[in-house]
Amino acid sequence: MTDLFQEPDDATPLEPEEREGLLQSWITHRSDLNEAEQENIIKGAAWARGGRGRKPANLLNIGFALALHKRMFGEVWKWAGTFRRTPRNIGIDAYRIPMEMAALFDNVRYWIEHETYPPDEIAIRLHHQLVAIHPFPNGNGRHSRLMADLLIEALGGEPFSWGGGALADTGELRTRYIAALKAADDHNIEPLLTFARS
Repeated sequence: MTDLFQEPDDATPLEPEEREGLLQSWITHRSDLNEAEQENIIKGAAWARGGRGRKPANLLNIGFALALHKRMFGEVWKWAGTFRRTPRNIGIDAYRIPMEMAALFDNVRYWIEHETYPPDEIAIRLHHQLVAIHPFPNGNGRHSRLMADLLIEALGGEPFSWGGGALADTGELRTRYIAALKAADDHNIEPLLTFARS
């Protein structure tokens, strides 16, 4: 058994007041939390995909991003669907989140309209920059991966495989994912593109 709130070393820990937002009293171990979150994420993904024929513009706004996070984590966390208000070891200052999210969505709409990048790269750049902003107390990677999947589907592509395994766990797959994110931080998007389709 592991501590309920023990995160992988490269994950962002929750603040004590955020931990108090756990809604399910039956969750007492990390495996319980992982299971509850995964079940909630499946429901959130089904909700998001229920609007078949979603246009990219309908995905690329703050309202949808917040609603998606709420649908993905709202049965587990009280703060689901709200921006974080505390500092993190990754991400921008909390007060900048709404402005940076709006700017990111504007940029992505521009990239689509002007075909600045191929569709896969547009979706992966969205993913990377959402992770870099780190708008939520938790679930940022999972949320941004689903946002990228939804966008590539709206652009006529197939969802990404993201290495074909569970990235929430520690291990070689997560190590590769984090390395690809760090390469993108250094303006080399290729490893993340490759990982997303591996």
